[in-house]
Amino acid sequence: MRLLRPALVVAVALVLTACSGSGSSDPSAGGTPVVHSPTPTPTETIPPKPPKPPPADACYRLGYDEVLAPTSDKKPAPCSGIHTAVTFYVGSYDKHLAVDGDAVHTLESTVCPRRFATFVGGTPDDRRLSMLRAVWFTPTVAQAAKGGHWFVCAAIALRDDQHLALLRGPIQGVLGRPDGRDHYGLCGTAEPGTAGFEQRICAAPHTWKALRTVDFPAGGYPGADHVRSAGQQPCQAAGRAAASDPLSYKWSYQWPTLQQWRASQTYGVCWAPS
Repeated sequence: MRLLRPALVVAVALVLTACSGSGSSDPSAGGTPVVHSPTPTPTETIPPKPPKPPPADACYRLGYDEVLAPTSDKKPAPCSGIHTAVTFYVGSYDKHLAVDGDAVHTLESTVCPRRFATFVGGTPDDRRLSMLRAVWFTPTVAQAAKGGHWFVCAAIALRDDQHLALLRGPIQGVLGRPDGRDHYGLCGTAEPGTAGFEQRICAAPHTWKALRTVDFPAGGYPGADHVRSAGQQPCQAAGRAAASDPLSYKWSYQWPTLQQWRASQTYGVCWAPS
């Protein structure tokens, strides 16, 4: 985008001159007066005032589609009332960078997840086994043209694959508490891999619950056979430990697909009936 600066237009008055027979400009002498142009008054172009970044601890009522957008113009809502998102960090980027360029996207997609981990607390496994997520927004192109160069990190909770959940109470450190992990945990409507299965927040009605993850080293995708077999024993042990009868229990395992691996999900998930 190029910022178009208004050109300074100076109007120059026409100078009217004439010659008299006597060469005098005195009206009483019968001469024609000379009309002088006024000296132009210079004007100053005042740059637009940069828009203020959103507050760092504001709450919002956003819908599912709105958190997928790169920008947001929603006004804050009272955190004591109904809300689905809370801002936990506001950062800035170099004003010479394009707001919709790769450099800004890389910055916010790196900073926000890292600060999200500190904000919600818990272990890496706690965060993987929850429906809490980090999202981020930048100024619009118009706001960036006026000098806005901030980005916002916000926390949300997914109710299911298409809806957001309401945030209950303070979110900071919530995954460091048992009640927070139980409320925002990852659950399902049926056994994973069967008809009717849908991931949903454990605060909503469910029949299965995620118990633990099976982590794999970073790098290239090790192949479907390897990731499938690697989770059998740990998930069976997790299902047995969660069952009331160690001789009669069920368990399930979701291993990462190649597409999920490329999206940075380098772990599988163990499940058992809730």
